Amino acid sequence: MTDNASKIWFITGASRGFGREWSIAALERGDKVAATARDTSSLDDLVEKFGDAILPIQLDVNDHDADFAAVAQAHEHFGRLDVVINNAGYGHFGFIEEISEAEARAQIETNLFGALWVTQAALPFLRDQSSGHVIQVSSIGGISAFPLVGIYHASKWALEGFSQALAQEVADFGIHVTLVEPGGFSTDWSGDSASHSEQNPAYEAFREKTMQGRASRNATPGDPQASAQAILEVVDADEPPLRVFFGTAPLGIAKADYEQRLATWQKWNHVSELAQGKG
Repeated sequence: MTDNASKIWFITGASRGFGREWSIAALERGDKVAATARDTSSLDDLVEKFGDAILPIQLDVNDHDADFAAVAQAHEHFGRLDVVINNAGYGHFGFIEEISEAEARAQIETNLFGALWVTQAALPFLRDQSSGHVIQVSSIGGISAFPLVGIYHASKWALEGFSQALAQEVADFGIHVTLVEPGGFSTDWSGDSASHSEQNPAYEAFREKTMQGRASRNATPGDPQASAQAILEVVDADEPPLRVFFGTAPLGIAKADYEQRLATWQKWNHVSELAQGKG
């Protein structure tokens, strides 16, 4: 960690989970935080403890205009923005055949477009000051995929794609982009904040098998509070990573997944050459 100057953070989804723990970590070390939540009363205890260092902002990230207004409010209030974290999101559970149009659109609106609007709102301010760090909370589900959460994966894979492009587009402005990719953590992601499709009986047997696999992968979930030190190290780095896993499980999943992809691409490379007219 090399930059210990006080930072101004803008964090969506600050009422619980990662957003709340990271807000507390920033505030406790003397930084200032614009913390958004659908219900700002969930932040009352932090306002009482940290006073003017925290600016609660009521926000539903699905509202494009409200996203731009919230970022502008934070910038006007604190005078600058150093760290913009798109944390708001939720998980939707349902096999692909089970997902309704409304459920699919709601998942993409929140997890993808919410992050896109906040990012777009922040970029002019970050460009003007020639610095800043955009942090997108993705998931191991942003680079791999498992049954039952396919539309969630779609939202996070899309987030990964635009963020990797963004990192190249804004580097010359002194802006960094990081995709944080957690494994299983004890957040409310699969609890009350999650949504579920109506179950199709045809998948009953596979559903049971899928749930057993999920239980095995998430047998020892991480502690969101412990992740606070990790996010501080990321934001304080001179050259932060484009991608970083949070938790010990994702690296093994990624290695197995990418080794399989490379092996398959190599095995079928003769077809790739055939498509190029070299067969």
